[in-house]
Amino acid sequence: MEKFVIDTNFFINLEIKSGFGKNAKEVVCSFTAIAMSLKQDKKAEFFMPPRIVEEFLGFFDNEDFIKDFLKVITIKSPARLDLQFNADVFYTLVDEIRERSYRGLRIAEEAVNHAGRIMTGKINIDKMTFEKTIGESVKILREKYRQATRFNFLDSIADLDLIVLAKEQDGFLISSDEGVLRWGRKFGIKEVMPHLFKERLISLRGG
Repeated sequence: MEKFVIDTNFFINLEIKSGFGKNAKEVVCSFTAIAMSLKQDKKAEFFMPPRIVEEFLGFFDNEDFIKDFLKVITIKSPARLDLQFNADVFYTLVDEIRERSYRGLRIAEEAVNHAGRIMTGKINIDKMTFEKTIGESVKILREKYRQATRFNFLDSIADLDLIVLAKEQDGFLISSDEGVLRWGRKFGIKEVMPHLFKERLISLRGG
């Protein structure tokens, strides 16, 4: 029996072109039908950590197709205390956190300095004008800081849950998140490319 640990973005990110459907509902319904057949035949099992399930449910109302989906998903927290990883991975992780924080700080400093230059000579302005003027700088700050500290990185405990659960179950990770995939590879996690996931399931079902 093959095991799969699935990220929310597989169902939400339509740029994946998974072949399951043209919108999120179609993707969920089509996946559920195939998954239900494979689970009944004991050919596959599908996992999601609780944090990922909560994230997933935030995109949908409590509709019947979601209830059917949850019937084929095994919701399981990873056994964090029972697994052992190479310590070098964590040293690399901590070092990258430090480097990204430093880069984020430098970008913030640049944005603040930029805002200060804009405001030079504009002391006698009302609050609304001030906020409008500085708003663009704040927007740039937020985007650059996000890119510096979160892009291609694990930016939540939920992401780490996916990796640890996949390691624990010796399952295939299904995600389009570059940070999750990148660190999953460092931990030696198996993966199936999202756009090939449907083909993998159909082959398990026997055509």
